[in-house]
Amino acid sequence: MTIVLYTLARLALVAVIAAVLGLVGVPVLIAILVALIVALPLSMVLFRGLRTRLDRALAVAGERRGAQREALRAGLRGEEPGRSASVAGEPVTAEPGVAEPVVVEPGAAEPAGVESARGEAPGSDREAEAEPDRRQD
Repeated sequence: MTIVLYTLARLALVAVIAAVLGLVGVPVLIAILVALIVALPLSMVLFRGLRTRLDRALAVAGERRGAQREALRAGLRGEEPGRSASVAGEPVTAEPGVAEPVVVEPGAAEPAGVESARGEAPGSDREAEAEPDRRQD
C-alpha cells in the first residue's frame, strides 16, 4: 500500500509540474520531460516522510522474503526450517525412514546392490567390456 501511495504522489507531482509548464506555453512533450526531471529531486524533499515509510516497508518485505527463502532451502536440504545443518556441533543425521547416502571411495569396490554411475549393476557384462584387457603378451 505504501508503494502505491508513494507512486501516486510522484505521478501527481509530475502532472502538476507539467500542467504549470503547459499553462506557461511550453509544448506538452517538453513539459512532461522537464516535469520528470524536476520531480525526482523535488519528490525526495517533499515526500521525505513517505519515502522513509516506503524504505521501512521494503526492508520488512525483504527480511520476510529472506526468511521464506531460507526456510525453503532448509526444507529442500531435509532440515527443519530455522535450523542450520549442524547446530552447536550436533552431527547431521538423516530423518527417520530416510536412507543414509552411500559414500564410495574412488577405486574401491561398490557395495552390493548399488548401481554404478552409469546406472548398471556391479559385475555386469558391460562393465567388464568397458575395461581394457590387461594381459601381458
